[in-house]
Amino acid sequence: MRILVSLLVAAVVGVGGWQLLPAQDGRDDAIAVGTTDAVTSLDPAGAYDAGSWALFSNVFQSLLTFEPGGAVPVPDAAESCDFAGTDLRTYRCELREGLKFPSGRSMTAEDVKFSFDRVLRINSKVGPASLFTTLKSVDAQDLEVTFHLSSADATFPFKVATGAGAIVDSSKYPEDELREGDGVDGTGPYELSSYSKDSSAVLIPNGDYRGAVKGTGRAVELRYFKDSEALDQAWRRKRIDVAARQLPPKVLSGLSASDPGIRVSEADGSETRNLYLNTRAGKPLHDVRVRQAMAWLISREDLAVNVYDGTVDPLYSLIPAGIVGHTTSFFDTYPEQSAAKARALLAEAGVQLPVRFTYGYGEGRGAAEAEAKAIERQLEKDGLFQVTLKGYEWTDFQKRWAGGQLDAYAVGWVADYPDADTFGAPLVGSDGTMNTGYASKDVDALVQASQRHADRGRAADDFKDLQQTIAEDVPVIPLWQGKEYVVASVDVGGGQYLSDGTGVFRLWRLTWI
Repeated sequence: MRILVSLLVAAVVGVGGWQLLPAQDGRDDAIAVGTTDAVTSLDPAGAYDAGSWALFSNVFQSLLTFEPGGAVPVPDAAESCDFAGTDLRTYRCELREGLKFPSGRSMTAEDVKFSFDRVLRINSKVGPASLFTTLKSVDAQDLEVTFHLSSADATFPFKVATGAGAIVDSSKYPEDELREGDGVDGTGPYELSSYSKDSSAVLIPNGDYRGAVKGTGRAVELRYFKDSEALDQAWRRKRIDVAARQLPPKVLSGLSASDPGIRVSEADGSETRNLYLNTRAGKPLHDVRVRQAMAWLISREDLAVNVYDGTVDPLYSLIPAGIVGHTTSFFDTYPEQSAAKARALLAEAGVQLPVRFTYGYGEGRGAAEAEAKAIERQLEKDGLFQVTLKGYEWTDFQKRWAGGQLDAYAVGWVADYPDADTFGAPLVGSDGTMNTGYASKDVDALVQASQRHADRGRAADDFKDLQQTIAEDVPVIPLWQGKEYVVASVDVGGGQYLSDGTGVFRLWRLTWI
């Protein structure tokens, strides 16, 4: 890896614009950050996962972004954004002047329109198009971009601030298909210097960046590991300076902030993990009574204690604790494990016992295999179910669940933005990304009703009703809520700012001490 010159903020250019100039602190090597999160695609139209979006938030700009701990989006590539009128159906942004792509071409409003249009046009099965179900059309004129929505959607600015809203160079990306290769043309605080799939991504500070970020720390090399054990081994051998998502549970549970040899950041997080069930006709879990029977048998406490060593908390609803709208709908409906109630439901459904189905999981995704075996034991203990476990490489796993090929599959969900909406429509809406085959007019109506509230606290009742409906229909079984862990060597600062539930991975906050 070539030696890279580190950069820092030197001067303000315009309102909120920053120019990055060389630093003089004597250390210019890249900070190595390890993760088990995989990158599905380098094209924002073809990825909707934590690993890809972590990279996107550094090499692309969206019109808006989130400040650390922020609850509402702030301008990034935009100078300003706001709804026009009070009906929440027209959203207008004024683009910041002077934004340049790596080629030197200036960003225009047409690039913004092009980027949103192609996400919807390509509509990749593993892409983020499902976030823009209310987006009807986009207009561009000079530096002004206007979004026309099909219904009132107070959450639209949140979605614009995500990786789905990444702005690409319209001269470098095809309009109706995904871009191939290892190139990236964005205007984020970093440029992608080199990329090797499933191995590494080298990022260097973008000297032309202008936006919300008020400083960039150092060059960074993201290193991708196939599983938690490989990440842990690299950390122990000091091959990486920072270990992010996700070290093995036993390692995480043994971390101590008082350890003088490392820097440990632990915080409550909004990551959740759910068991999704294929509800399509002809599938073994199609009958709602079969799915309800499963809900009576799952022990989240067993998973939290014996699989994750106390590093996660049991979750009894779609929306995690700490997010407005959180309830305990699954605990209220299924307050204890009960094989008797599960058996009665299966008898009522008239299905042959044991009910046989296939459970898929992503290989190398934390403790996914151990979790799958634990759930298998819980469901098979009383002879009511027979589970066949199958692990898949991450990209293959995504394609299989997106294609409706799996009977059941466990997937982690990292909040796209700090609002309960990110746990609603994408997970259980008729056009949601998890593709369980579940469709409910009641759920869709509740999602739409919740989006009409500019005061997000007023949407709590809609989310309460939505979560109760899901507990009764059981297209998904919530399992646990995770915490945020980042471990860094003593000579690296800023690890505590990397991730905070806003969907932004702030590599620019890392610095040598």
